[in-house]
Amino acid sequence: MSILSWTKDERVAIITMSNGENRQNLEFATAMNKALDEITADVSAQALILTSSDEKNFSQGVDVQWTAARLQNKELQQIKDFLYGMNEVFKKLMLAPMPTIAAINGHAYGNGAIIACACDFRFMRSDRGFFCFPEVNVGIPFFNGMNAFVKKAIPYYKFVEMQFTGNRYIAPELEQHHIIRKACASREELMTEAVSFAKTFQKKRGILGEMKKRMYRDIIEIMDTLDPSASIEPLTIMIPD
Repeated sequence: MSILSWTKDERVAIITMSNGENRQNLEFATAMNKALDEITADVSAQALILTSSDEKNFSQGVDVQWTAARLQNKELQQIKDFLYGMNEVFKKLMLAPMPTIAAINGHAYGNGAIIACACDFRFMRSDRGFFCFPEVNVGIPFFNGMNAFVKKAIPYYKFVEMQFTGNRYIAPELEQHHIIRKACASREELMTEAVSFAKTFQKKRGILGEMKKRMYRDIIEIMDTLDPSASIEPLTIMIPD
């Protein structure tokens, strides 16, 4: 079974993650990069929505079991390929020549919340799901690039609180702090609102793409220059005793 697929609703491309908790590993990064490349190559696409088919989860973040197994077997190159593969996903979401919208239909933890922040806009269900950065509790620091681009989605004062406490948040509070555009009462309302919003964009891809390159230039520079030198040693906490 495919872990994700994409379809179109008129000129809106919709990527649907379809692997339960949608844990992120090297296979996930490869599939997501492929889908984003295909959508960017489709010149008729004028907006992109990222969501999940699962009833409870948007994405639970890093596949800890997969990562721990590679650490145990000293397969560090696969972990690096995954981490930097996800950096490519984040950059493609930020630099896509169209608005990117996360339709958060359930739990968004860790890298699941981070991938939503890489998008330009976010909607979330108010009847189900928590948004959380648990990295402080599991001993995994953010990459420099993550710190840079999450601040475009979350006010700095709130990001400090969220990252340092690891607390969970629900949609109404995220809406209050303008992290999401709207807290939606149900899955149906979530997708209706996200798709309706996406269809309001009839912008030229060339100018929007150039605006993104200029707006996010400093973030991309951080990702390209500082992240490659980041150590993965903190991940060793995942190795089982």
